[in-house]
Amino acid sequence: MDEVAMATQTQRANQDADTGPLFQPYRLGPFNLPHRVVMAPLTRSRARQPGNVPGSLAACYYAQRASAALIISEATQISMQGQGYAWTPGIHSREQIEAWRRITEAVHQTAGLMFCQLWHVGRISHPALQPDNMLPVAPSAIIPAGKAFIENERGEGMLVPFVRPRALDIDEMPYMVAQYVRAAKNALAANFDGVEIHAANGYLLDQFIESGTNRRTDAYGGQVENRTRLLFEIVEALIPVLGPDRIGVRISPMGKMNDIHDDNPEATFGHVAERLNEYRLAYLHMVNPALEQMQNGKDPDARAPGMAKLIRKKFKGSLIVAGGFDAESGARWLREGWADLIAFGRKFIANPDLPERLRLRAPLNADDPSTYYGGGEKGYTDYPSLAQARGEQPKPCVDQSWR
Repeated sequence: MDEVAMATQTQRANQDADTGPLFQPYRLGPFNLPHRVVMAPLTRSRARQPGNVPGSLAACYYAQRASAALIISEATQISMQGQGYAWTPGIHSREQIEAWRRITEAVHQTAGLMFCQLWHVGRISHPALQPDNMLPVAPSAIIPAGKAFIENERGEGMLVPFVRPRALDIDEMPYMVAQYVRAAKNALAANFDGVEIHAANGYLLDQFIESGTNRRTDAYGGQVENRTRLLFEIVEALIPVLGPDRIGVRISPMGKMNDIHDDNPEATFGHVAERLNEYRLAYLHMVNPALEQMQNGKDPDARAPGMAKLIRKKFKGSLIVAGGFDAESGARWLREGWADLIAFGRKFIANPDLPERLRLRAPLNADDPSTYYGGGEKGYTDYPSLAQARGEQPKPCVDQSWR
């Protein structure tokens, strides 16, 4: 073998070693996953109106991406009160359940696995999105920085200032838990394989968890055991509905999204991770603590690597990590034991066959940020697969007779 051929073989071997961990099988709860590439939840704001009902395009979109080891659905509001953005889907009406059932059927037909992310936005909303134009709710009546995305009278999306939310009364806490229980039952009725409790990114449960947004003085505020109480009450209430091994929880330690912060994130999220061990859940899903700095072109917070390692140390079950990964960095995190599964977000938007592209080290399609939120097929279901690039005709997506 000549030197060039030997060098090429060595290079290929090194490349295989880089990405190999991504393509090892994994046992997640009751599920045998063929590899470690997870599709992260991605808000796309394409639910049809009225009623915030996912349509046939959503079935096409998710079916195209069913080669993911696990699909975590876009954030899905558990109630009308839980909505925070225009055109996002819910799972609280009969029509929504039926629509999601068609979507999960499309995913299952191609041997895919899909969890529903259960979402309540808390203060990240606006009266225009709330039933009867009521105030959004939160642990404490603190106005977030930024603006809400609503639909105006012309049916167009627009940004408007947030309002001061209403602090939840302690007597309302059982009702908040009941919203999650109902949503979990609805997810089962829609044939989801499990649910993910969204406790990240500055939404309701994260608002309770983090000290910067929770100024309560009752049993749901103050010390970390109180601030995390609502999350654990919801976990405990969902276990009889689904079983622990069909429940995941998402957290975002050190995240800044939606004007969130905590005075001692290591203690707060270390406590969350450690306590979740008690329930033997399917997984804990962590947003990479360095993600937001990476997205803004800044150097990550010096504490970010330590936070990631802390959560890995505290949580003994399956850990999914999302945020800013490519094939090499994802493989490295798996190889070092910092994660068990890697979730990809934006790369899945433009690459419906992302696992195959990563495995083959094929070029990735570029995504179009102008089509992330709202719209139709463009930037949603029209990204080509490798098979199409080879000249193969795409399979009919799904039955388009329903909308």
